[in-house]
Amino acid sequence: HALTDLYLHLVIWKMLLQLLCLSPAKCLKFCSKHKYGVPSMLLIIQRNCPAGTHTRTHTYTHSEECACTARTQRLSQQCVRGGTGDLTVLSQPSVYNALKHHLDHLFLCICVFQSDCVNYVKIVHHYNRTHLYACGTGAFHPTCAFVEVGHRMEDHVFRIDPSKVEDGKGKSPYDPRHNAASVLIGEELYAGVATDLMGRDFTIFRSLGKRPSIRTEQHDSRWLNEPKFVGSFWVPESENPDDDKVFFFFRETAVEAQGLGKSTYSRIGQLCRNDMGGQRSLVNKWTTFLKTRLICSVPGADGSDTYFDELRDVFLLQTRDRKNPLVYTVFSTSSSVFKGSAVCLYSMNDIRRAFLGPFAHKEGPNYQWVPFQGKVPYPRPGMCPSKTFGSFDSTKGFPDDVIQFARHHPLMYNPVYPMSRRPIFIRTNMDYSFTQIAVDRVNAADGQYDVMFIGTDKGTVLKVINVPKESWNNMEELLLEELEVFKVRNPINMQLSSKRQQLYVSSDTGIVQVPLHRCSVYGKACAECCLARDPYCAWDGTSCTRYLPNTKRRFRRQDVRNGDPNTLCSGGTRKLYGVEGSSTFLECIPKSLQAKVTWTFQKQPQNSREEVHLDDRILQTDRGLLIRRVLKRDVGTYQCHAMEHGFTQILLGITLEVVSSTSSSVSNLPSDAPFRLDPRSGGGPPMTNQKLWYRDFMQLVDHPNLSAVDQICEQVWARKNTGSDQVEKSFPAPVKDALPLGPAVHPPKKWKHLQEIRKGRNRRTHDGKPNPRAPRSAGE
Repeated sequence: HALTDLYLHLVIWKMLLQLLCLSPAKCLKFCSKHKYGVPSMLLIIQRNCPAGTHTRTHTYTHSEECACTARTQRLSQQCVRGGTGDLTVLSQPSVYNALKHHLDHLFLCICVFQSDCVNYVKIVHHYNRTHLYACGTGAFHPTCAFVEVGHRMEDHVFRIDPSKVEDGKGKSPYDPRHNAASVLIGEELYAGVATDLMGRDFTIFRSLGKRPSIRTEQHDSRWLNEPKFVGSFWVPESENPDDDKVFFFFRETAVEAQGLGKSTYSRIGQLCRNDMGGQRSLVNKWTTFLKTRLICSVPGADGSDTYFDELRDVFLLQTRDRKNPLVYTVFSTSSSVFKGSAVCLYSMNDIRRAFLGPFAHKEGPNYQWVPFQGKVPYPRPGMCPSKTFGSFDSTKGFPDDVIQFARHHPLMYNPVYPMSRRPIFIRTNMDYSFTQIAVDRVNAADGQYDVMFIGTDKGTVLKVINVPKESWNNMEELLLEELEVFKVRNPINMQLSSKRQQLYVSSDTGIVQVPLHRCSVYGKACAECCLARDPYCAWDGTSCTRYLPNTKRRFRRQDVRNGDPNTLCSGGTRKLYGVEGSSTFLECIPKSLQAKVTWTFQKQPQNSREEVHLDDRILQTDRGLLIRRVLKRDVGTYQCHAMEHGFTQILLGITLEVVSSTSSSVSNLPSDAPFRLDPRSGGGPPMTNQKLWYRDFMQLVDHPNLSAVDQICEQVWARKNTGSDQVEKSFPAPVKDALPLGPAVHPPKKWKHLQEIRKGRNRRTHDGKPNPRAPRSAGE
């Protein structure tokens, strides 16, 4: 009777599907939607094959491997040679078993589409200097292998040793549509993957290495609830390797949002590398696994947040402190009303703080999720067994109450918020979504910038930076470039190499190598290069080229923060200070030897600009404008013009400020003014209370006869002011206190206090010990 009922169901569902499947395309669409069937229902999938005679068919159950795993070739041949038979999928195990023994004329297979019956590589890791470790779906039979790649790139070695091919269950998913995330640490592989054919048993699995294999609790929605793994990383906690943790990023159906319908939350989970499982409970299961929510939202004006709830990709940017990398993430929305994508940035301190917070606990009449207020057992669940934070050598030594608490409380109550509590880059109402991210830290002239390369589901790559406005707390997002890498718009994957300065982009159609910097696309003018605000690029005087911080180039101009070409390029002005009566030089060197240089002068912004009149005091040279004696009327703005073939451009602008040579004017000079007091300037003799500019320098070189130098300088200044004839009258012979240059010099009384200060400084510096260096006379 049961067999008769099966036949009736078979006939009825076949007739229904023949009505629904009016064409093979519609049939495949219908079947893909109901690929895994409905419980207690028989699903027949119709697929047309090329014309032929008859097909010898076989049956397989859930427990057996699908026909297109070990029997890929047989299935392919049957499809080619077969007649117009049907491929069927049965969803109920009892139906499988019944038809397996009685219905040999039907072909039963869990695989529907022949395109799935290939090997999709899901995991590739560097195992050592000569081998890669790769895992793939293996046509619904997960397989891993060691791939030999040679010592160097020039070896061109790429082969698989058949003796080193192994089972990939727990490392790679069966179905290529299932996500997987893994990290290889030493010889141990940590993978978040579906371990069954139907994709219902998801786990975080440790394999390889010398430690025993270990996994998460099975069929417990509190641990993992339909997760989609995104990324996995190893981050050291301290200098002790026993404190190292492995972090998994994924999104799942939230158990704490059951009253709000089926909601997707993004998660970050952590576990200890040295976790060995429990002794009596959680045997060969993680005892240190914890997870919490990862929030990426935009605060609203009314207090409500707009959430980007689907985590798509994660990138860890290493810093100088390897224990505290920056976590860059890409999110999208699952809402059909609001479409958008965002990039959120997290710090490891915030992540660790969330895992040290309260545990989530379900209690009360409505079984609401609240922070656990009871006593947390020791050692705290989630802590690694090490000498740093406790006295336990292994998780097998943890007390039973710790293991039980860890089993029932894997969820933390406090979520992890991004830095500044908001995304750093957002795009809404666009025809694409963010899917990938890679970040490169670049040293620019005005600081460090993190350049983000964001991949989209239509195959484009966005090059983005954040620039501070008034301060580093107020950031401005800046889209530098949008690249269409492939002609066919397909989702892409990206890998970044900072060492090679290349971005590797792959899709179904191929792989492309894209340089991180393309400065030549910003044009051939200084203004265009500066306005691009690309931290990779700078204007070197002739073209827009790669900026290297350790390269000393005089004309290299870059301003990522402001991007103001008025300051850096044509029309830019800089300030120059000159001392009244002294000389100054305004440098301007044209790039072209054929260019004719002219100078213009503007006294005030409201005045008209006029050409500089050259005379014996103001001279024009090949390298600029020389003002031999600066006067008060020279204050203003000077512009250097280059004219060639009738074209005139402004090369440089200089604002000249004149400082009086008197002490009162010197004291009013800005502290950051780049000027020098010139003793050759035509000023009056120094006042007795004026601090002489040269004395500090003479003391630095430890000159023994400061008084003699003072006398010489006073004579020179007086000779310049009064003329040589007046100098002879005023100074017919050295004054009484001034002694001739020679080894035996006695300082005058007015400089005696300076000599005492100098002696005191020597005593403090040399602890009263005599200077072994022999004294030098002023005449040496």
